[in-house]
Amino acid sequence: MKLTIERAQLLRTLGHVQSVVERRNTIAILSNVLIKAGDGKLALSATDMDLEIAGSAPAQVGGNGTTTAPAHTLYDIVRKLPEGAQVEVTASGDKGSMTVRAGRSVFSLACLPPEDYPLMASGDLPYAFTLAAADLKRLIDRTRFAISTEETRYYLNGIYLHAAKSEGVALLRAVATDGHRLARMELPLPEGASGMPGVIVPRKAVMELRKLLDEVTEDVTISLSETKIRFVLGDTVLTSKLIDGTFPDYDRVIPTGNDKVLEVVCKDFAAAVDRVSTISTEKSRAVKLSLERGSLTLSATSPENGTASEEIEARYTAAPIEIGFNSRYLLDIAQQIEGEGARFAIADAASPTLVRDSTDTSALYVLMPMRV
Repeated sequence: MKLTIERAQLLRTLGHVQSVVERRNTIAILSNVLIKAGDGKLALSATDMDLEIAGSAPAQVGGNGTTTAPAHTLYDIVRKLPEGAQVEVTASGDKGSMTVRAGRSVFSLACLPPEDYPLMASGDLPYAFTLAAADLKRLIDRTRFAISTEETRYYLNGIYLHAAKSEGVALLRAVATDGHRLARMELPLPEGASGMPGVIVPRKAVMELRKLLDEVTEDVTISLSETKIRFVLGDTVLTSKLIDGTFPDYDRVIPTGNDKVLEVVCKDFAAAVDRVSTISTEKSRAVKLSLERGSLTLSATSPENGTASEEIEARYTAAPIEIGFNSRYLLDIAQQIEGEGARFAIADAASPTLVRDSTDTSALYVLMPMRV
């Protein structure tokens, strides 16, 4: 195998695939990236057996071939090469090594046989549709913060993507919850997505996909079955297994009769929560909201640190109420609201509260209160 490629092209493609590779692997081959040269391009792929990312870049190929090389080491080498360098990669199958040359730098890397490299068989992916990259970004950004990190409730360790109907309109919905808060985002159902099964996309796949979306502007093609999902973003393909579990019936926890409505300027509210929560103890990070007609007072108390309170302007006309929330959760939701205003619909101090962007109804958030 012999090829020459521009450093920036190699770094970009390698950057996409190497982040899948875990730093510690019990199976040696999973620490490597699969490298193929042929048809005027370099193709790279990496996997952790649940998730696979493949990418390609144009290259001058002097000899076709396939090998595998340590992913993180190769990435670090290419990252440290001077900008604009032409990188020459050569490997002969019998030696079990690969040489990387750029200018006066020469590196020799130990390789493992490509025949040992595990390929993810994708099988048939019968449902396919396209989404604008910006829409897919919004689906992820509005929900990923609520994904559970509790491994015992594995069916909550991802985003639940499914087709739904609301008032006769077909929608594509993304939902995530960790039991304390829930985030739901919806878009008009794309063509080809009707009839798709509800699937849970794992957290790692979501995070890797979000990184890739920063670099694409064109539409993303999504294909899926009941066990796998694939995203095609330009010359990069991400394939992931799905979480084999049943997502809970989230509609049951979305309150409908909350009659006490609080409206705040989101930026001012988030800044006040951030300031007041400085005093609260690290574990609970509780902040109390005291609502009265036309005003909102935020306060926090800590036995070690003392107390803090701040009053901000708010629109509220219902009966006075005091309710407590985890400040971190309030800030996570406030970050997702793009409009000026946030709207809280509250029932009482012990029931779930509904939060929405005052101007955008496509996303909603449910937050469980805390005792303070």
